Amino acid sequence: MTENTTDPSRIVLLGLGDMGTAFARAWLAAGHPLTVWNRTASRAEPLAAEGADVAADPASAVAAGRLVVTCLFDDASVGSVLEGVDLAGRDLVDITTGTPGEARARAEWAAARGARFVSGGIMAVPPMVGALETGAYTFYSGSEEAFAEHREALSVPTGARFQGGDPGLAALLDVALLSAMNGMFGGLTHAFALARRSGVPPKEAAALLEGWVGAMLSDAAGGFAERLESGDLTTGVVSNLAMQSRGLDTLLRTAREAGVSTELLRPYADLMERHVADGGGDQDGAGLVDRLLEDPA
Repeated sequence: MTENTTDPSRIVLLGLGDMGTAFARAWLAAGHPLTVWNRTASRAEPLAAEGADVAADPASAVAAGRLVVTCLFDDASVGSVLEGVDLAGRDLVDITTGTPGEARARAEWAAARGARFVSGGIMAVPPMVGALETGAYTFYSGSEEAFAEHREALSVPTGARFQGGDPGLAALLDVALLSAMNGMFGGLTHAFALARRSGVPPKEAAALLEGWVGAMLSDAAGGFAERLESGDLTTGVVSNLAMQSRGLDTLLRTAREAGVSTELLRPYADLMERHVADGGGDQDGAGLVDRLLEDPA
């Protein structure tokens, strides 16, 4: 491709970390023309052998196609890589992990340069990309017209879920789900520490945790949603916060007895204790949601 030739079917991908490379391989496997660029050029060599065109710099990469996908380290990297690059007439789809505010600012930045902007939040790890049977998907939001034009291509590496015109919404949902995941991982880490201290084999602990955590999550998420939507935070509560707070005290004392740090549980216990002291003991965790909105730390 020359700098003066734009192929409307070609995908331009900037950034070849593990996730970018996975997206690149999915597009190549599906037969999409692909131009790639990466700051460390050697990462592009395997993809060149698989059929990708490798650009010498971001400007020549962007000149090759209308759909430009960025999968870089952070939002600042997107700005740095595209500094001075002509984006007029391009559709910029940024699947770099960032905040909603960064996505909204980047949308304005792109519009000022004549580009339509779509933000993406990937709900997958690299081995899931290109294997739609895994349930992997990416949230997208921003320019509805740009997304509609490129929906087919964007649906190749993962499922594509468009969330609306707010360019920050994909990032917000991405971070919301990742926050839940990290909270869960914190609990798993604490549980494995307790089991390890007591000599319970890790695989035995894992089998118990998979069944228990999965059952609790499916029940709790739906219950939270019902109570938050209705505004009735007490009807249908099975295990209220007064009970849970007493139980958490036992969890904390058990950890101290076992010589396991309480640092992963303590913040949640403290929040719950404050809410119970303020009269929220007959609610469950749904009652803590608005408390986080009212009293952000």
